[in-house]
Amino acid sequence: MNIEIKKLIPDMAEDYVRFFDETPHNDKWNTKCYCVCWCSNEPEGIDCSTEENRRSVAFQFVKGGNLQGYLAYADNKVIGWCNANTKADCTAGRFWQRLMGSVPVEGSADRKVKSVFCFTIAPDMQRKGIATQLLERVCKDATEEGFDFVEVYPNKIVTAESENHGGFTEMYKKFGFTVCAELENMYIMRKELR
Repeated sequence: MNIEIKKLIPDMAEDYVRFFDETPHNDKWNTKCYCVCWCSNEPEGIDCSTEENRRSVAFQFVKGGNLQGYLAYADNKVIGWCNANTKADCTAGRFWQRLMGSVPVEGSADRKVKSVFCFTIAPDMQRKGIATQLLERVCKDATEEGFDFVEVYPNKIVTAESENHGGFTEMYKKFGFTVCAELENMYIMRKELR
């Protein structure tokens, strides 16, 4: 099977929301997130309280360049997603403050960090290396774009496959990521690019 990894651009908004429409994301909560939590330049007053609202917000975020990452395609159909954004652009957002507030934020403006927040892979495509290909592209592009690090946030304990949207610690180790901090529920792992 030929997998193509594409950087998310505004013209892919319909592909993006269709993928989340059709793909189970979290069995535990039986809801679709549309990955609207991890974005840059988060507008004030957005309402993500319902699935319909999250879909609409996601569409707008992709169109506006606020939601960044990569889509994996097979036969012109989206089969995977990786949310990868500039860390400094996300830390002021309310979702970061609420969910990631204990993650250290560097004080140095000369260190560029690309953060990988989430993977979603279509159920029939899981365990086929799609997340690995997405991560490989993130690291390649981050290097070319002058980032110093790629940072990831895998859960320490995962009780259900659907809870592991942060990726697998072992996958990151294979790519040369090392643990730079350990929080109650997650590791912070980094790969130096320079």
